[in-house]
Amino acid sequence: MASKVTFYDTTMRDGEQTIGVNFSIEEKIEIAKGLDDYGVAAIEAGFPAASHKDFEEVKRIAEVVDNAKVVGLARMVRNDINAVIEATKDAKHPMIHVFIATSPIHREFKLHMTKEEILDKIKADVTFTKQHIQDIVFSPEDATRTEPDFLVASVQTAIDAGATMINIPDTVGYDTPEEYGEVFENLRQNIIGFDTVGWSTHTHNDLGMATANALAGIAHGATEIQGTINGIGERAGNVDMIEAAAAIHVRHENFNVETDIVLAQSKAISDIVARATRMPVAGNKPIMGRNAFAHESGIHQDGYLKNPETYEILKPEMVGATASLPLGKLSGSHAVMSKLNSLGYEVMREDMKAIFPIFKSVAEESDLITDDQLKVIMQVVEEKEMVSYQ
Repeated sequence: MASKVTFYDTTMRDGEQTIGVNFSIEEKIEIAKGLDDYGVAAIEAGFPAASHKDFEEVKRIAEVVDNAKVVGLARMVRNDINAVIEATKDAKHPMIHVFIATSPIHREFKLHMTKEEILDKIKADVTFTKQHIQDIVFSPEDATRTEPDFLVASVQTAIDAGATMINIPDTVGYDTPEEYGEVFENLRQNIIGFDTVGWSTHTHNDLGMATANALAGIAHGATEIQGTINGIGERAGNVDMIEAAAAIHVRHENFNVETDIVLAQSKAISDIVARATRMPVAGNKPIMGRNAFAHESGIHQDGYLKNPETYEILKPEMVGATASLPLGKLSGSHAVMSKLNSLGYEVMREDMKAIFPIFKSVAEESDLITDDQLKVIMQVVEEKEMVSYQ
């Protein structure tokens, strides 16, 4: 029987750290409702202690989300923790995400704390938090650059104090998939009560490995993926939840897990976030890019028209997208004939001997051929051949 992998969205917190992004409360509510429909298990709505605006946004989202857990982020500072407790108190399913850095470089230069001081802080603050909120995510920030033994000690301390989900951040996108998988294997082998809590991935895309790392985490025992819609986030961004969910669906035989993600809602939630961020999705982006299900090459178009599975591993309608066969200089006669027939011309393969050379001469001087250009091409053909194709 397949196990369950859940998705934790941080579009409105980590995603809002994208340079130039500043969601309004109305945009956050629209995103939150879209995420709830999308099937995410948890929505990290913001950092309540950061500002009055953030506090109010988390509070409002807590009031409108029906199914997902509503999460507030907090440093291991009592003021931060108290702000989350207050902001999420009206949520149907309140959750808090507490974090503290554990890597040597963060301990020395950012926190100025020893290992012992950090462990004491984890124990004290998770214990305090547990008195007010039962669902606690603990993150050892910069986990992938933390000594393996100290990472185990930090996580074990958090679990013993009451944390219910352990998140392993690849904070600067440093690890390879093999290394990230080994982090989870080390924890699985050394944590007492590993199976009594949930395990989450949190991967950044600085070296372009965020999706691969998140999936490696799942393959090595993680039960949840933290990410953002469209992969927005600090620096090069976070893992794109849509990509990760689609990969799990397409390669289900590899992962043997189920999710509650409603893949058909992918385009809808992607569009909501793209509008709110004023950041159009790149044309070549996997799954949601405008070219993800488009084929211009004649060889690809011919194969697609014979059987879409020749060049598509995921049906576009499964993620709310549509396929297209744009016509350009690389297109073949099969695709041109198919397009002409869709425009109402009665064209057979034999007819393409006259049509295709004219099409090619026009396409060589154009980026993409429009419907109007095709109509002009057909007028030229008809005048030369003295026949009608309609």
